[in-house]
Amino acid sequence: MSDKIEAKVTHRFRASPERVFDAFVDPAFTRRWHSAWLRRNGLAGILTRTEIDPQVGGAFMLADDRDGQEARHWGRFTELERPTKIGFTFIVDESEEEEPGTVTMIIEPEPNGPGSIVTLYNTMDAQWEEWLAQTERGWIALLNGLEDVIERRDIPAPV
Repeated sequence: MSDKIEAKVTHRFRASPERVFDAFVDPAFTRRWHSAWLRRNGLAGILTRTEIDPQVGGAFMLADDRDGQEARHWGRFTELERPTKIGFTFIVDESEEEEPGTVTMIIEPEPNGPGSIVTLYNTMDAQWEEWLAQTERGWIALLNGLEDVIERRDIPAPV
């Protein structure tokens, strides 16, 4: 077992925990937040694969074209406790297949409000330490992209 590090980000949503949970795992929404996440990261958002099987043990694959290279993110769901918890393995490089990183999203009702607060923990091998800040920025962009989808800001306005 190698040493581990953890990225941690928190995001407040105006939406209920149920709505946040459903938007994250619903295959109909996945393609939209995947694209919004890429745009939030300053990328073109050219999706090559967006697959999700939202059940414990179900696999997912998110892939996009970055200057002619396919960037892939994949794993399997380990926990789905609607509306409070989503857990999954998270792999970005084949070398991680044996010991994948793990992600846990805790979704809590906002105190004294109608929304929710998501705290996301990404535990990964310490070899990726120099990528920790970039990883946190990526998760922030993903949660912002998810919010764009929930709030319908990802749909272009009619011209």
